[in-house]
Amino acid sequence: MSNKELIGQIAQWREKRGAVILAHNYQPGEIQDIADFLGDSLALSRQAAVSPEQVIVFCGVLFMAESAKILSPDKTVLLPRREAGCPLADTITADQVRQLKRDHPQAAVVCYVNSSAEVKAECDVCCTSSNALQVVEGVEAEEVVFVPDQNLGHYISRFTKKKMIIWNGFCYVHHRIRAEDLAQAKEAHPQALVLVHPECRPEIIDMGDHVLSTDGMLRFAHGSEAEEFIIGTEEGLIYRLQRENPHKRFFSAGRAMVCVNMKAIHLEDVLLSLQRDQYAISIPSGIQKRAQRALNRMLQYVNPQG
Repeated sequence: MSNKELIGQIAQWREKRGAVILAHNYQPGEIQDIADFLGDSLALSRQAAVSPEQVIVFCGVLFMAESAKILSPDKTVLLPRREAGCPLADTITADQVRQLKRDHPQAAVVCYVNSSAEVKAECDVCCTSSNALQVVEGVEAEEVVFVPDQNLGHYISRFTKKKMIIWNGFCYVHHRIRAEDLAQAKEAHPQALVLVHPECRPEIIDMGDHVLSTDGMLRFAHGSEAEEFIIGTEEGLIYRLQRENPHKRFFSAGRAMVCVNMKAIHLEDVLLSLQRDQYAISIPSGIQKRAQRALNRMLQYVNPQG
């Protein structure tokens, strides 16, 4: 089928199933275009929880679909491609978290939302890239084990006096941005503001004008009077930025800013997920409840008034 035919079939099956399609900011353009909601991983999972639809098609990677299932255990959550995983999330296991807890019994364990359900279940509280500092400052312990992203952990350590024990995982897309690449981009576009994600290396953080999450970049670019921006994150966000700000220009901070896992889902996969329930996310109830507790605790630190 052509893309036009696929999109028509997806629309029919979405209505037939009473489904909602969620797409992460890094998804391919054709997936973003058919989504009911776009956003970062946690925002989409929370959207899944409040949406009336009982079938959630999550166009992202495994840990994101798991988060949606954690917050919506009674709904059907579908990941259109089973192999769409996250190398960052895969850098740590639940057993390794348990060992960290044994090695640092006085520490609170904070895990980035970019982690598996099993890892979340072993942690005290989750965080996102935009609220990680609030969470770290909010826990009562003076020592914090931070997993799994080392770059985000080191960035947060700049602003807290707490002792940070930081796992050595990283996102390969953000980690591969080199100072020389960003310097070349700045030389080519001297009027552009540099927006970098906190998953970038420390030297890239230092070269940025603003350190922002994906949703933070979207809000900043929309509200800024600047007309040119260098974007230090996966290139899928540039597609959305350009579409929502057609009179502004956006440039990549480095080469090969592509997450192959985020680009694994195609229109055919979305259609098959609606037709065949592929691939339904299942999480053991014990893990689901403990992981949900870690996610809910995050909201207490970020929104202490309720």
